[in-house]
Amino acid sequence: MRYITSESVTKGHPDKIADQISDAILDECLKQDKYSRVAVETAVTEQYVLIMGEITTSAKIDYEAIARKVICNIGYTDSKLGFDYKNCRIDVRIHEQSTDIAAATTEENLGAGDQGIVFGYATNETENLMPAAMYYARKLAVKLTKVRESNILGYLKPDGKSQVTCEYSGNELVRISTILISTQHKEGISQEKIRNDIIEYVIKKTIPEELLQNTEIIVNPSGNFVIGGPAGDSGLTGRKIIVDTYGGYCPHGGGAFSGKDPTKVDRSAAYMARYIAKKIVATGKADRCQIQIAYAIGIEKPVSININTFGTGIIDDEELENMIQEQYDLTPKGIIDFLELRENPMYEKLAAYGQIGSEYGKWEKVDD
Repeated sequence: MRYITSESVTKGHPDKIADQISDAILDECLKQDKYSRVAVETAVTEQYVLIMGEITTSAKIDYEAIARKVICNIGYTDSKLGFDYKNCRIDVRIHEQSTDIAAATTEENLGAGDQGIVFGYATNETENLMPAAMYYARKLAVKLTKVRESNILGYLKPDGKSQVTCEYSGNELVRISTILISTQHKEGISQEKIRNDIIEYVIKKTIPEELLQNTEIIVNPSGNFVIGGPAGDSGLTGRKIIVDTYGGYCPHGGGAFSGKDPTKVDRSAAYMARYIAKKIVATGKADRCQIQIAYAIGIEKPVSININTFGTGIIDDEELENMIQEQYDLTPKGIIDFLELRENPMYEKLAAYGQIGSEYGKWEKVDD
């Protein structure tokens, strides 16, 4: 037997607050000027938000208003939480994109916005071809938020995390051996009640019964979780890159997603790598597929591409690499156009629960 564990977080987690603010700013820039160049970071702590970075755009942006709306929508509406949309201080430190970077990434010669490596991955063990532990950890985090927002329990607060350990026999998923959920809550609620409610309203409503075989369930192992969100821990854009992708089932290039316009291959090429890996698995060419693509700043075409189907492919990996390079335009412009990354911006939605495996992105659609 072997075990693989992945985690997810709710949209009220401090790092995810930062991601959503950064991507909400990106969305607004692209809505007004789809050629905006954006690299914006957000930091949050107790009653404080710092928005910083480089933006070149013709859009007129009210950064403070965007941030307060995001914070409100997440659920930080009560000053007793130590962080709320009305009373937090917001500082903005934005300047234009470096002229050196801008010169290397003109629309006429759209090279990669930075050097970097990205990975794409797909496996046929779940319906959306995501790794099982990541798939279920994210579903638990989403369900936990939905239960809070519906006020079924009445005592849940925005911050929360989930973690799932899957047990495999060879490459076959046997069961979920451990589920861990930590959820912020009102003062005065017993941990026994929280545990029973989370099992009843979150876990049993999310995880298939056949996978809950002698599963160890852990809820709020640290005890009280009253102080949470930015009042309990600072948050930063880009600090949940494994949560955003595959939960550790495959390598990560290191670059974050949120707050970056599509010329940044950390974001756009990672989406494309997922699209290709998913298509290979969805069309039965392999049970599992991992793709690595590498870029150099200012240069259009990738400097390398590598495919690994882990011995499950019906076509040789090197042949697949050649097919992909012939079929797809992997330049930044080619990817942006193919995946329509400047149209109908939806990056704030992606920032809440994961850039990969989400229903919102075209890179998750398997076409003909």
